[in-house]
Amino acid sequence: MSDALAPWNATLSLAEHSIIVYALSVAGLALFAFFVKSLVSTNEVSGRYRAGVYAGMTITGIAFLSYVLLVVEFALGYERRGDSWVPNANAILSWAPRYFDWTVTVPLLVIELLAVATLAGAAARRLRAVGIAAAFLMISTGFIGGVAVDSGTNTGALWLWGVISGVFMVILYVLVIYVVVKGGRDLAGTPAAATLRNAGILLIVTWLAYPIIFGLQGWGHGGAVITWMQVVLSAADIVAKVGFGSMIHKIAKLRSAEDVRAGVDTLPEALWISSEKLSDGVLPGTVAVDDTALSGRGERRVRR
Repeated sequence: MSDALAPWNATLSLAEHSIIVYALSVAGLALFAFFVKSLVSTNEVSGRYRAGVYAGMTITGIAFLSYVLLVVEFALGYERRGDSWVPNANAILSWAPRYFDWTVTVPLLVIELLAVATLAGAAARRLRAVGIAAAFLMISTGFIGGVAVDSGTNTGALWLWGVISGVFMVILYVLVIYVVVKGGRDLAGTPAAATLRNAGILLIVTWLAYPIIFGLQGWGHGGAVITWMQVVLSAADIVAKVGFGSMIHKIAKLRSAEDVRAGVDTLPEALWISSEKLSDGVLPGTVAVDDTALSGRGERRVRR
């Protein structure tokens, strides 16, 4: 059965073509801006939470490169004919790189979340392994149905692989909800708890856009629908990667400040958020680590 219209096979009007170029370019620039911001601000968080910042930086770096490829392939994949842009054989590459990006960055989103959550040790490793596997399988099975089988035109494959992908998405949702709820309990009464909850809600809501767009591939026809699909996916990528990453960075700073104030870690510079001072700078060389004094969470405390 081959009766679905793949989005890269639709003819676009001049306006639709311009809007898609605009959406792709803005998304790419937003991702690059956050990559640079993360690169220069890794020293704002302690080593314990820095993996979250590194993950966010890697996510936006990879996504930026994929958007560069999307813009280039979109330009090469359509030919101007009068008042329309007609797709050619290369037009599929104006969509496929999204799956390449997601296959790597969605598992990294799981790593980013767990890096600032309250799970540790074997529990964190188990959930990380499950989350990475579920995220990878969710995207790769979606790619099979949405792109690989009959170049995305087989409605039966869309439904079959879409359902399989959805199973892994449910697993991922359960994992995120568990991590966020547990973190909220463990961090109750701290600013980090509210930000962690909001980050989880943001991720869960934003992820809903992707299966909706996937489903539209089997039902949506015409340049207007395809344009909205590109715009929504670009906006969702900004929110899921830049918006979520900003919240993770804030949680990392808040928890770093708590550790510095409690004496379980050090940072050479004072920590600030929105011009509000969270903790003073503490140089590692000016404190001694007390290996016998442990906090209630099993952390080493430093003795000033």
